[in-house]
Amino acid sequence: MPTLRLLFDWTLYRLALLLAAPLIPLRLLWRGRRERGYLEHWGERLALGPAPVAGALWIHAVSVGEMRAAQPLIHALRGAHPDAPVLLTCMTPTGRATAESLYGDFAHIVYLPYDYAGSMRRFMRRLQPRAGILMETELWPNLIHAAAQAAVPLVLANARLSARSARGYARLPALTRACLQRIAVVAAQTDADAARLQTLGAASPQVAGNLKFDIAPPQAQLERGAAWKAKWGQRPVLLAASTREGEEAPLLRAFADTAPAAVLLVLVPRHPQRFDAVAELIEAVGLPYQRRSALEGAALSANTRVLLGDSLGELFAYYAACDVAFVGGSLQPLGGQNLIEAASVGRPVLVGPHTFNFEEATRLAIDAGAALRVSDAGDLLANALKLLNDDSLRTRMGEAGLAFAARHRGAAARVAALIAPLLADAGTGRSRPGPRG
Repeated sequence: MPTLRLLFDWTLYRLALLLAAPLIPLRLLWRGRRERGYLEHWGERLALGPAPVAGALWIHAVSVGEMRAAQPLIHALRGAHPDAPVLLTCMTPTGRATAESLYGDFAHIVYLPYDYAGSMRRFMRRLQPRAGILMETELWPNLIHAAAQAAVPLVLANARLSARSARGYARLPALTRACLQRIAVVAAQTDADAARLQTLGAASPQVAGNLKFDIAPPQAQLERGAAWKAKWGQRPVLLAASTREGEEAPLLRAFADTAPAAVLLVLVPRHPQRFDAVAELIEAVGLPYQRRSALEGAALSANTRVLLGDSLGELFAYYAACDVAFVGGSLQPLGGQNLIEAASVGRPVLVGPHTFNFEEATRLAIDAGAALRVSDAGDLLANALKLLNDDSLRTRMGEAGLAFAARHRGAAARVAALIAPLLADAGTGRSRPGPRG
């Protein structure tokens, strides 16, 4: 019965890939209308073209958040294996741009091929990575099968799995189990993540913590944010960071209705392709605004109510420049974004009701007194204004955030220690463990 179920799951998955194949170029063209990066490097998405490197330490991080989360782990692994070349793969142009900005001086960066069997076999054969580290929960069956056939050990690092995602994977239970049993090391963020992964088939997941706690705020960005704040004068600053579609409009209306004229809203959309659309939302509400991209060398006007953060790679600077931070993706049922960065800069944090992608970190931050949960845009503005008018409460929450972030560091060292035996085997040429399951 298990063999029949696995055959059934594989058949469904391969049929879905077959049906999706004609749509892939159409999707890339459609996405390329707003984000030109989708029109480039198509060969890499099929594992075609020259191989950038062979025998590298390979890390796959699907997009921006995962690519940034990998930073402390990559630092730890390079410290332990300074001579190993580094290969980074991603799926989105913004993820690639993030990789170039963070690791471009030493890493080889390409798109991961789509999960077709031939492409994945080509990828493994041409690049022959020493080991593969999949950030968070990237379970691609043909990738995992091709790695097993090529004796490339795989690691699931910073693994997280919400209850919602677990239900999705459970629709193909035999295929999910076969994939997880071929992963050599599963380093989960929390006990709950480890339990869900084990239920789905992971043999012995380890709880290593969240790598995002190990990301230190760059000093240059902290100084940049402080310089911005000094130029803006005594204005109270509310930051809405990493906002998603459906959040900005109600937030802007609530801000226009309730915020005093002195308060500055700094609005930073999560996805750069939405910068212009969010500018239109600000204009529709009638709030005077300026763009960060047009502010270099120019002063912030006294009557500006909203600063649109249409720049990349400056999120820590925005946190350093604000008095209160709302972390987006949480007013709509999107799972939330990373609130650890705001806490690590010592800023009071507000989050909406939907934080299932960061469930444990959010709970711990609220329990520590570093964050508050709000129900909607109106509640967000009410709590933000309360904090902006209460210096002592902001200070207490900011200090609680610093302590919360410091208390949970150390995941990078723990994950690196779990990976070390695999790299030692790869470096000495000893045989790697074959596929299980």
